Amino acid sequence: MSTPKTSKPIDRRYIFLILLIGVALPLIFPLGFKSEVSDISRQVYQLIENTPENSIMLMSFDYDPATNTELQPMAKAIIEHAFRRNHKIIAVALWPQGVQMADQAFEYILEKYPDKKYGIDYVNMGFKTGGMVTIQAMGRNIKDVLPKDTKNTPFEEIELLRNVRNYKQIAYVISLSAGDPGLKQYVMAAHDMYKVKVSGGTTAVSTPGFIPYINDQNQLYGLLGGLKGAAEYESMIKVKGTATSGMDAQSVAHILIILFIVMGNIRAFKDKNQKA
Repeated sequence: MSTPKTSKPIDRRYIFLILLIGVALPLIFPLGFKSEVSDISRQVYQLIENTPENSIMLMSFDYDPATNTELQPMAKAIIEHAFRRNHKIIAVALWPQGVQMADQAFEYILEKYPDKKYGIDYVNMGFKTGGMVTIQAMGRNIKDVLPKDTKNTPFEEIELLRNVRNYKQIAYVISLSAGDPGLKQYVMAAHDMYKVKVSGGTTAVSTPGFIPYINDQNQLYGLLGGLKGAAEYESMIKVKGTATSGMDAQSVAHILIILFIVMGNIRAFKDKNQKA
């Protein structure tokens, strides 16, 4: 009696190679897979789009390189959109390394908008410890909290800040947040106490916890959730950035994994029938 033949196992190195190629190519050549933009992402876009030109926004970089992949694409897309609308940007950071994240984002976008000038169209006021206390204090007097920018230029010598005293001169706040302190504190202090419009973005794992704040009281004007939220924002401003290519790579990887699972089950089914 002859022994039933079974399928020869595929060398796993080939599987790894296919996955590597499948993930790498979309990162180099974005495919631009289209997906429906969520309502919460669209609200962030509409907040910036519907705010009058020459308005001033406060953008808080509340993350570090550990969450750079998800949050930095949001920062770039939001800065580009704000510059298109001729909004002025006051950058701050509640996390120490948020200062560098801000500088990198501005440096990237300025290649497209070389006409935007530091101190006139945007300024980086640096890191300030204190979390909730700092946010509350800015509602009384921003100069007292942030007397100098990262270049050690005094507050009163920065043209952008000439007429800025507190949140009354701020059209809206954007916080890109990887945890505490961050977006939650801005909602509770800047919005709930001073009634300024607050929006922002978070890592994918933190997104569900912020959904209840998007309510009838507009505690939160939309939310960008993880890499998907960043890719949705890029699609709304018609830019193929790192979030778009990242989602393309993720989608291709998922498709390949599903195909490998289907192929493996087909082979296993055939081997089972041959043994029967």
